[in-house]
Amino acid sequence: MFKILKTRLQNSLLTLLLLTIFVGLTTVGWTPSSMAALPAGNAITDGRALLRYALPINNKPVRVLQGSLEDISSQLRANRRWSAVSKDISKASRVLDNPVKLLESVTPENQAQAQTLIEQLKSGITSIQELSDAKDKFAVLDKREQLLTLVGDLEQLMVKGFPFEVPVEYSNLPQLKGRATIAIKTNRGDLTLVVDGYSAPVTAGNFVDLVQRGFYNGLEFTRSEESYVLQTGDPAGKDVGFIDPKTGKYRGIPLEVLVEGDKKPTYGITLEDAGRYTDMPVLPFSAFGALALARPETDVNGGSSQVFFFLFEPELTPAGRNLLDGRYAVFGYLTAGKDILDELKAGDKIESAKVVQGIENLIPPNAA
Repeated sequence: MFKILKTRLQNSLLTLLLLTIFVGLTTVGWTPSSMAALPAGNAITDGRALLRYALPINNKPVRVLQGSLEDISSQLRANRRWSAVSKDISKASRVLDNPVKLLESVTPENQAQAQTLIEQLKSGITSIQELSDAKDKFAVLDKREQLLTLVGDLEQLMVKGFPFEVPVEYSNLPQLKGRATIAIKTNRGDLTLVVDGYSAPVTAGNFVDLVQRGFYNGLEFTRSEESYVLQTGDPAGKDVGFIDPKTGKYRGIPLEVLVEGDKKPTYGITLEDAGRYTDMPVLPFSAFGALALARPETDVNGGSSQVFFFLFEPELTPAGRNLLDGRYAVFGYLTAGKDILDELKAGDKIESAKVVQGIENLIPPNAA
């Protein structure tokens, strides 16, 4: 079904629109809807960039710095527009020339570390300008990635506590008050994920808790659809989710979506049902390797242990406007192992999953 749909979508954007309006194909059971709509604008398709933008900070200069560096790859894709790349580098350099504005948002205990990062960024900007002058595309892209990692580290130092209170009715569920990095070893190779509790504390907390329990170790990927999804988390036996050994009950996780501009997530209702048709989640389905919680089609609060990776392909699921956004909760992104994820199929296996960073951000149930 998906191969046929993919071929038709490649014929024309008009076909895509008509399929979206009139066909409305869906899959059955624990997989997300396959409907998609035309994109709105240039969506961000890099999971690492989405994670940087999702940090709860309010410092315009650092966002200008990040945006300038992010834009370099777009300019290089557009017939290597080196003059535009130089403008991006100059804009970034001007931000770094006024470090006081950047440091204003950094807490006192992190000032020294932030100053070191700024000095490293200044040195890196000089290097990337030299590489740009030499028109060395691949070296520029490598240096850009290094600089954006430093920018992300600087932005992390600007986060001041957890940005909102999770509703008390979810205190019986684990919560992630920050971020965590997960290393997954599969029979085909290794994956690295970053899950974002700032945007989805309950969904991310549930996943990190299950990883800590060793729940995913040895589980197979149970469903794969080319250029669409790869799903796992279905335990052996009749159960379709995690049964809490303390209560003997199924742990259900509410649908949790933080919308751009909102101060806290929306719980227990899709954005469509809430009448928010054009609102965009902070963590959208616009990047290959977006990690989301699977759920029964008819129960928005029925997710548990089953999760799926979104295998983004522009012709099938255009970035920026697709009907997965707001219907399913993204809670993280793949940050390393893209080639491995692309190879994984149903029947492949997770050998181990471990929290390698951020476990201190996990708040156990009833202590949240």
